Parts: sequence; C-alpha cells; structure tokens
Amino acid sequence: MAHLTTLDRPLKRATFQGVGLRRRVADLTATVLVTLCVLVALVPLVWVLWTVLAKGFPAIVTATWFSHSFSGLSAASPGGGVYHALVGTLLQGLVCALISIPLGIFVAIYLVEYSGGGKLGKLTTFMVDILSGVPSIVAALFIYALWVATFGLPKSAFAVSLALVLLMVPVIVRSTEEMLRIVPQDLREASYALGVPKWKTVARIVIPTALPGTITGVMLALARVLGETAPLLILVGYAPFINYDMFQGEMGTLPGVMVAEMNNPTQAGANRIWGAALTLILVIAVLNVVAKIVGHFSSVRAK
Repeated sequence: MAHLTTLDRPLKRATFQGVGLRRRVADLTATVLVTLCVLVALVPLVWVLWTVLAKGFPAIVTATWFSHSFSGLSAASPGGGVYHALVGTLLQGLVCALISIPLGIFVAIYLVEYSGGGKLGKLTTFMVDILSGVPSIVAALFIYALWVATFGLPKSAFAVSLALVLLMVPVIVRSTEEMLRIVPQDLREASYALGVPKWKTVARIVIPTALPGTITGVMLALARVLGETAPLLILVGYAPFINYDMFQGEMGTLPGVMVAEMNNPTQAGANRIWGAALTLILVIAVLNVVAKIVGHFSSVRAK
C-alpha cells in the first residue's frame, strides 16, 4: 500500500497542476472578455463626446456665447449666446433640487432606519419603483393635469420643476438608500450602547458616513433631469430672451434651444444646437466635479 501511495503522488501533483492551469486560462479568458466589453461600451461614448466637442466648440468659444441671448436675431444670423438658456436651466434645476433632495433623503432614511419592513415601508418602496420607470412625458402630463387643468394656473417654469421632481426623487431615494445600507451596523450599535437616541445616531453618525455617496447620487439625479425636454414642451414655451420669473412667461433652457433650432436649416441653427449640447455637457461635468470635491471633504470630516 505504501508503494502504491508513493506512485500516486506524481499523478496527484499532475492533476493539481492541470486544475491550476485550467483556472488560470479561465481567469485570463474572463479578463479579456470583460476588457473587450468595456472597450466596446466606451467606443460610442467617446464617439458621441468627440462629435459634440468637435461641432460645438466653435460655437462656445465666441465672445458672446455665455454673455448674450438670441433675442432679436433672425434664424440665419450668426452670433448671440445661450445666457438666457443657461440661466433658465440652472433656475429650474435649482428649484427642482430644493424640493427633491430633502424629500428623497428623508424617504430613504425612513425606509432604511424606521420602516422595519412594515406595510407603509413596502408601499413606499413599491411607489418609488413605479416612479423610477415613469417616462418624463407622463410626469409632465400629470403636472399639466394638476397644475393647469385642475388649479387653473398658467404654464410656467415652476411647473416644469415640479415635473422634474417626480423624475429626480426616485433616483435620490434609491441611491441614498443604498448608501445608508452599507453603513456598518456596528456604528449604530455602538452609538445605541452609549445611550445616544436613534434620531441623533442617524443625524450624527449614519448620514455623515453615507454623505459622499449620497452627494454623488444627488448629482447623478440632477444631471438626468437637466436634459429632459418633454416637460419643457408641455409645461412652458421656449423664449430666446432672459426671463427670471419662475411663475410666469416662457423661459429658455439648453434643451429648449436644441428643440427650437431643429427646424432651422441654416448653419447658424446647427451651430446653436451643437453649442447648446456641449454647454449642457459642460454644466453636468462641472456639477459632478463639484460633487466629487464636496464628497471628498465631507468624507475627510467624517473620518
């Protein structure tokens, strides 16, 4: 038996080597496939960004692009700028954020910390799932039926912000909920053991710990709603001039510029479309950079 066992050792060693070789081949194959998938996904993204940059850069480098509007210009007239549209986009996004951010964060805190799997928590989760899949045009039609048809109020940029709230809240709820769930339970239990009330534990420990990820989720939600066009078409008209009134009159936005100039066959119209698209991308990029910086410093303070 000892002799047979000695003869079996090289066979077992060869078997283990074969298994190790197959694992390395499988690992290398999976790595190559994943890398190829990433490269394939990056191709259209880089292509879109390069196209927008190449076609929109000549428009935004003009001296009047960020300081003037298109008021008084004809369809074929060069010049002008998107100051009116930039102001309108930021105002609508700001009002939407002021409503959506506290609402979405408080709902997420309730679902994670207080619902306990109850009926209200399940109903809230179900409604958030439904809102996550609602098209922007449905949200716009709902606000139109409520704001204009029922209450008799005029179309306005504020109504657009309300429609954007319906689109932004579920994204904030989902992202914040995930960030709160990854906070270690040991931190909560340690706080409770010291006699700290639950509300203070959530406010002083849980939220600061999850704040960097929460800020990132909020910026992603804001970036999504800034480019929506259906609420603009239904709830407010496009104006080529500056309007700071959120409750009355038409208002220009960056998506509105692109929609309005689609019927302009001149080179000036094409320049305005690509310039507005590039400006919108730059606005979203700046917001994300600011979110990263704020999230970094908030995480440092939390540590």
